[in-house]
Amino acid sequence: MRIGVLGTGRMADALGTQWARAGHDLFIGGRSRPKAQALAARIGHGARAGSLREAAGFGEVALLAVAYEGVEAALEAAGAAEGTLSGRALIDCTNAIVPGRFTLATDGGPGMAERIAARAVGARVVKGFCHCADAVWRMTPPVFADGPLAVPLCGDDEEALEAVRALVRDMGCVPLDGGGLERARLLESTVAFLLGFWFGGMEPRAALPPLAAQSPA
Repeated sequence: MRIGVLGTGRMADALGTQWARAGHDLFIGGRSRPKAQALAARIGHGARAGSLREAAGFGEVALLAVAYEGVEAALEAAGAAEGTLSGRALIDCTNAIVPGRFTLATDGGPGMAERIAARAVGARVVKGFCHCADAVWRMTPPVFADGPLAVPLCGDDEEALEAVRALVRDMGCVPLDGGGLERARLLESTVAFLLGFWFGGMEPRAALPPLAAQSPA
C-alpha cells in the first residue's frame, strides 16, 4: 500500500516505521523538508520525503499526524481544500486535548475528524490510532496481558475503513468498528477522559467490568 504521511513528529515516526516494516511504501511530508528527509532516513525501507502537498498526493492512504494546533495549517499547505486528498483514505490520529485539563479544545462544536473532513475536499476520513501514545505504537507488536491491542475506528466509507483495518492488522492489533464519522467525537472525548485517569495515577479498566460481548438483537 502507498501511504503519504503528513507530519514529522512522534506519531508519524511510530506508525510510519511499523507500516514500512510491514512492506508498505511511504512518503513523508513536512513543512520542513530537512525534517521530513531525516524522518524518512530513520524509517528506512525506501521511505521518501518531500512537501506536505507531495505526501497528500502520493498514495491511496494518507496519515495526518500533526499536533491539533497545526491541523489547519498542515491541511492548507497540503492543498486539501483544492482536492489533493480527494478519494484517499485519510487517517486522523489527532487529539485536540487541552493539556493538564484533559478536556477537548473542540467542545461545543464538531469533533476534529469532522472538522478535518470539512477541510479536506473529497477525502474519506477515518478516525483511529488516537487512543495511545507513540510509545505503544512502537511496540512490536502491541500485545498486553489481555491480548493484542484493539484499535477503534470511525468512518463513513467502507473501502477506506477496510484499508485502515488492514494497517491495524499489519501492526499486530485488532480493529474495532466504532461506527460512522459522527461518532468520532465520542472516541475523542473518551480518550480525553481516560487520559485524565492515567495521568492521575488511576487505572480506568477498573471501572469496566469484564462482560462478554453482546450480539445485536
